[in-house]
Amino acid sequence: MYYQLHFRSKICSFPSLCKRHFRISFSSFSQIPDDNSNPETLPSPQSQLVPPSNVITQPKFSRNGHLSHKTRYSEQPETNDVVLSNKKITSYIRRGDLDSAFNVFNSVKVKTVVTWNSILAGFSRKPGYVEEARQLFEKIPEPNVVSYNTMLACYMRNSDIEASKNFFDQMPVKDVASWNTMISGFSQNGLMAEAEELFRAMPVRNEVTWNAMVAGYVESGEVESALELFSEAPVKGVIARTAIVTGYMRSGNVEMAEKMFREMPEKSMVTWNTMISGYIENGRAEDGMKLFKKMMGSGVKANDSTLSSLLLGCSNLSALKLGKQVHQHVVKSPLNLDMTVGTSLSSMYSKCGVLEDAWKLFLEMPRKDVVTWNAMISGYAQHGESKKALHLFDEMRSKGIKPDWITFVGVLSACNHAGFVNLGIQCFEQMQNDYGIKPKPDHYTCMVDLLGRAGKLNEAVDLITKMHFKPHISLFGALLGACRIHRNLEVAEFAAKNLLSLEPTNAAGYVQLANVYAAKNHWEGVSKVRKSMKENKVIKTPGYSWMEVGRVIHEFRSGDRLHPDLESIHMKLKDLEKKMKVAGYVPDLDSALHDVAEEQKEQLLLWHSEKLAIAFGLIKLPPGMPIRIFKNLRVCGDCHQATKVISAIENREIIVRDTTRFHHFKNGVCSCGDYW
Repeated sequence: MYYQLHFRSKICSFPSLCKRHFRISFSSFSQIPDDNSNPETLPSPQSQLVPPSNVITQPKFSRNGHLSHKTRYSEQPETNDVVLSNKKITSYIRRGDLDSAFNVFNSVKVKTVVTWNSILAGFSRKPGYVEEARQLFEKIPEPNVVSYNTMLACYMRNSDIEASKNFFDQMPVKDVASWNTMISGFSQNGLMAEAEELFRAMPVRNEVTWNAMVAGYVESGEVESALELFSEAPVKGVIARTAIVTGYMRSGNVEMAEKMFREMPEKSMVTWNTMISGYIENGRAEDGMKLFKKMMGSGVKANDSTLSSLLLGCSNLSALKLGKQVHQHVVKSPLNLDMTVGTSLSSMYSKCGVLEDAWKLFLEMPRKDVVTWNAMISGYAQHGESKKALHLFDEMRSKGIKPDWITFVGVLSACNHAGFVNLGIQCFEQMQNDYGIKPKPDHYTCMVDLLGRAGKLNEAVDLITKMHFKPHISLFGALLGACRIHRNLEVAEFAAKNLLSLEPTNAAGYVQLANVYAAKNHWEGVSKVRKSMKENKVIKTPGYSWMEVGRVIHEFRSGDRLHPDLESIHMKLKDLEKKMKVAGYVPDLDSALHDVAEEQKEQLLLWHSEKLAIAFGLIKLPPGMPIRIFKNLRVCGDCHQATKVISAIENREIIVRDTTRFHHFKNGVCSCGDYW
């Protein structure tokens, strides 16, 4: 196929949930076109010849990004065997060795159009090499339609839409692949109106055309348009059907995705991966695991995307035992040494609260790329091991690994979680000045949180006002959180006003503002916030926690009345409450967002979801085994203090992951140092 549709799983920094990216990629970057209009075949020897000469003027590739003519005698023996040379160029390019391919190209005495097209395709495959490809294209003596298509695909590969349009308009001959390149490029860049206009004007369509349009609509979130076009398609192949499955999964219509999957006459590896990833993204990791086993039983071998998707699901659900099961499969498979799978495994252990196993896997990996280092740096940062994260950052650079923008999200998070304000500011500036990385919303959010929690609220506001793009809601959310810590009502109202103007139904904004009012005993303000929430039909996200016991995920909500073991949990909490007060625990009543009597506040605090989960863990898990709890909101001050005390009186390590970080409670102390 001239275009391939594929899925790719990416590792992302916790706590954001990673998303599968469904996209269209040009196969001209993985296949070398020949001199006829079918780009699937390898170069053939029949082509137009360039007259030979003893001393030849050759395009020379230079490291400064330019191609220049230079009279030279080849350092390699010149050969007239153009077929063999073309095969060598193709082989090197497929291995990603452009320098060796270009050396062979320079040594060829007689060049056919296939020779030129092959090396042009090599430059086209390299992101950021569009100018070099253009210079090379202009030197082709007699370019054919494949030459034009390869250059067109290069422009699209580099998202240069205007250049693609102009080049397409000027092409002397256009075949179906030319039109498909434009349609797929528009679809890939979300320009479905332009894609549809070309689709309707296209003289002859093939299956690739329909696939590109259907997939483009799915990627743009226009599932209904994708379904309508799919019904019109003369041939409904595996690629289009897989795209529809993707659309259903993305819209949460799992039943229709399952129906389409069952009815598919053939399924590709991408199809299986789509279903597995879809199950996981819809919170059905167990079904994803069952389908994975079925896939293996049918003789289809898992690839790195399959296993990465499964491990991502385990991370999102904090399903450690399921993750270990996937790990066992990896150990027995040829993918045991695969870098992507290894990184996914390390990330899974980190996000499930087992940092020591994540580190062990990291050390055992024979090869590490920037994604691998990022995962480990972020892991240390989220677990409060800020010094280790920063040391790893230094080690990464000493090994010649260039940090990217995700690296600095992890580094700034490490500074944030440890309160390293000056170092955070230094890293923020270094990212821009030394590495040329423009700050993204995630970087600004880290900096606002870092400055705000350190009490530098005015500096945080100043940073927001000087940003080069429109502030994101997470920035004002971070600022609001800092205002609650420092009880700054003026800045809190500023942050809330801006946050709610961007997203009027954002429940967290109302709750954070109400928290600031409550902390200052400003109950009239709390009442106004609640009234505003009611008028705007905003529903507060209920706090809940979950934990895994015997491969079963147990969920607890604040004030839970449904869990089957609730009676024994309440008895355990009452017993803990007595012991805690003897140990000096005093309830933090500011964490109770209600204007009620103190006794009632204490009761509400005692039934917070993480306390229910801790009591359940103490009942069900054997002595000495760590209790791992995961929470959908930030840990409140009272639960944080109570968990420290419980860890001491019960002699039990308690690990809590909230929306911002991990807290490791042991012997009455938390790894965050009470700074979170």
